[in-house]
Amino acid sequence: MRGLEDKVAFVTGAGSGIGRAIALRLASEGAKVAVTDLVERAAQSTAAEIGQTAAAITVDVTSPDSVRNGIAQTERLLGPIDVLVNVAGWDKVESFLKSQEETWEKVLAINLKGVFNCVKAILPGMIERGHGRIVSISSDAGRVGSSGEAVYSAAKAGIIGFSKTVAREVARHHINVNVVCPGPTDTPLLKTIQEVNPKLQDALKRAIPFGRLAQPDDIAPAAVFLASDDASYITGQVLSVSGGLTMV
Repeated sequence: MRGLEDKVAFVTGAGSGIGRAIALRLASEGAKVAVTDLVERAAQSTAAEIGQTAAAITVDVTSPDSVRNGIAQTERLLGPIDVLVNVAGWDKVESFLKSQEETWEKVLAINLKGVFNCVKAILPGMIERGHGRIVSISSDAGRVGSSGEAVYSAAKAGIIGFSKTVAREVARHHINVNVVCPGPTDTPLLKTIQEVNPKLQDALKRAIPFGRLAQPDDIAPAAVFLASDDASYITGQVLSVSGGLTMV
């Protein structure tokens, strides 16, 4: 079971998509999971599927107070947090010149500052206990860029640089910090984007060597591996899960 039995995992954006798949996979490996999401009903749905070893917690990752409250609730219900998985994200596809500063702020607040807030709040406890795993979901858009996603790509690239730096700073405390970069994945967020560009999915399928979009369950094993004892000597690394779309 990879050493995840009875570990407490705090997963953001776990009400749907990749976050939900990761929460379910962690639970299947024996972890107790704080299923956190901005949408209360979504968090409750995932937690109900897991059962008694999960807690549904409403968290707005853009709010440090909300994050701290979610952590406190997790520790009351499940215990000290061993694993943090940052998944919560949002995007609006449009050319950079058409984008507005209000959109920039929202994209950065959710995708990048949300990671800052969670790591800042959870890391001290991990340091005190001398153990921890942090896995952040970035994107291949942050590695190679993506048309119509300039600010999103910048935020996701920021996660990579941030994670590598934190990995260096906390390695002496036996805390691993790594990043998973999904390629195009069939999630509710992608469906929202497709409403703007109906031809997007077919174009992506043609570009991906495996000929299909990723499913959330394709991404979850990579995150769970990096959260496990199997990855105990891996830190500061970036793993692309893209069906071969990017090979750099």
